[in-house]
Amino acid sequence: MAEKQVPSTIKDEALVTKRRNQMIRGAVTLFIEKGFHKTTTREIAKASGFSIGTLYEYIRKKEDVLFLVCDSIYKRVKERMEASIDPNQTSVQSLVHAIRSYFQLMDDMQDEVLVMYQEVKSLSRDAQDYVLQKEREMVSMLEQVIFNSLPGQRSETQVKLIANNIFVQGQMWGFRRWILQRTFTIETYTEIQIQLLLEGLNSKVEESS
Repeated sequence: MAEKQVPSTIKDEALVTKRRNQMIRGAVTLFIEKGFHKTTTREIAKASGFSIGTLYEYIRKKEDVLFLVCDSIYKRVKERMEASIDPNQTSVQSLVHAIRSYFQLMDDMQDEVLVMYQEVKSLSRDAQDYVLQKEREMVSMLEQVIFNSLPGQRSETQVKLIANNIFVQGQMWGFRRWILQRTFTIETYTEIQIQLLLEGLNSKVEESS
């Protein structure tokens, strides 16, 4: 958990969560504008709405803020995916629903995702391993949806690749936004990607009632 990775001198967990959310929002804006290395902790504190002294009550060093940004992204992705995935559903429609939910989240969080992949190299090795494990968990969730939606139709290797393709396509909406968003809305991008996926799988999906 992030709380263990980034200890705080403040014992009020609700206040820690509130302050760290403020940090994350302020830091993402600065990291996009200036990059991680050119951003100072004083600038992060100012963008967060409190003093540098208060900032250091919630983190130890600037790298902690970047870690919190990465951890927040994966937490929100996991929550959204878990809310959209019903493990008891075995129709292709459940896969379509999961993809739509995931792509919409990537639209909502495109700035955060862009910062994370640009700057994750600045994290310590342990923190990088933690982030990588979170990514594996997200891909595994997609794999399970595919297995449930296409029971017995695809090998384990194929399912792993399909899941990774979906995962990257969602992120690509932010990575390639200066090109893609000139032509597509998130809705048209999502539906075309789903159509191409289903055509590739030779599967048809019935419209939900």
